[in-house]
Amino acid sequence: MTARLRAAIARRFGVDTRALAALRVSLAALVLVDLCLRARFLGAFYTDAGVLPRSLLFEQYGTISRLSIHAISGAAWVQAVLFLVTALAALAMLAGYRTTLATIVTGVLLASLHYRNPLVLNSGDTLLRMLFLWGVFVPLGERWSVDALRDSDDGPRRVASVATAGLLVQVIVVYSTNALLKLRGEHWITGDAIRYVLELDMFTVLLGDVLADFPMLLAAFDRFWLVLLVVSVLLLVLTGWLRAAFAGLFVAMHAGMLVSMQLGLFPLVSMTALLPFLPSAFWDLLPGWQRVPGHRALPISRYTSIVEREFPLVTLPAIPSVALRWKRRVVPVVVAVVLASMLVWNAASVGVVDATAADPVTESPEPRWSMFAPIPASTDFWVVAPGELVSGGSVDAFHGGAVTWREPSDVAGSYPSARWRKYVANLRGADPAVADGFADYLCTRWNGGQDDELASVRVFVVEQQVRLDGPDPTDRVELAAKNCSVQ
Repeated sequence: MTARLRAAIARRFGVDTRALAALRVSLAALVLVDLCLRARFLGAFYTDAGVLPRSLLFEQYGTISRLSIHAISGAAWVQAVLFLVTALAALAMLAGYRTTLATIVTGVLLASLHYRNPLVLNSGDTLLRMLFLWGVFVPLGERWSVDALRDSDDGPRRVASVATAGLLVQVIVVYSTNALLKLRGEHWITGDAIRYVLELDMFTVLLGDVLADFPMLLAAFDRFWLVLLVVSVLLLVLTGWLRAAFAGLFVAMHAGMLVSMQLGLFPLVSMTALLPFLPSAFWDLLPGWQRVPGHRALPISRYTSIVEREFPLVTLPAIPSVALRWKRRVVPVVVAVVLASMLVWNAASVGVVDATAADPVTESPEPRWSMFAPIPASTDFWVVAPGELVSGGSVDAFHGGAVTWREPSDVAGSYPSARWRKYVANLRGADPAVADGFADYLCTRWNGGQDDELASVRVFVVEQQVRLDGPDPTDRVELAAKNCSVQ
């Protein structure tokens, strides 16, 4: 391999250590925000009194669910402690304190939380886990961290390795897979897809309500986004400011999703994943953050003594030199295997390779990155849970108040959060036992806090098919029925 070729590869697969620091801070911050949002429904989603008790979790999701640390107990206080431990690990990661260890602990606990209730997950959660996986193998604490303040060595400005290649390629895989799936549906080619999506009131918020009235503009956004996805490999091919500008287009589109659709943290996770594509020239422009010899952290090096006092160094057992030598040999191989497996899995998920010959890929792997593809969602739905009270009256056991089948004035707002909407979406195609778990939860929640108890409850989703050229018909679909006196 010639020096010129090595330099070309390093330019495309190398990452500025300040970009890695920004990635570390963003990942940790996302985990903290995610924990706060999830904590609002800790009892509903992560305890045995919620919609998915551990017995149902193990029955539906088998071995992988048993690997969840959060599944050791169904008590709310245990889940609260695990949330707190995860938050402490994320704070250590945010500060860059024992960065690799903090990243591993945060990533493991995050994955454990995800596996405790797969019914509330989306593609953003999957991408977040993958970013943590690659983050373990790259020097996230090299700059702007407590670890960097303690290290007198100035450290590298850029890092190029199999792990940085995996970090960058992961993003390309997400976009390319989604592009292939979108090209298999006619709506993305004709320019109607985004219009269909924004006609779904369960997703549309803020700017989306305004954009829905401009179909020609939406068609332009549709085609522009599809073209970006198709040529997303240019994120790797381009370098310097051209790469930064191209990444900026993706960031702008994700920002548009954030202010127009209720997608949870997905747009923010996607924007975070683009940080490693920003070149050194970008970081050099930020005032006070230039690479000054001996100053690998933010411009607070004069406070090193304070950092030493407030963040005492935790002494860990020394790793034997033999183990270090094996680590240097084995880790790149492990990372290369992970990268190859990720590529094969995603290629199999879209039919590019034969899944049956691609062990350990299953025979029918589902695409991980099928967001609104190959065809956009075209059915709105909202929950109605009519319950009969012991006194003889009736109530909507999910929302409270009187039972009504009419479309809510704000369908997106009728769900307590984006994760509740995702949960209901997964109920529609799940085993009936899963929907029964929702009915059980409604009985338990209502009867635990109301004097007039529920005698029975039925759970419906009202589905409304979106039509661009006529009225939208509705249909009531019953998911579960429960006698609340039988638990």
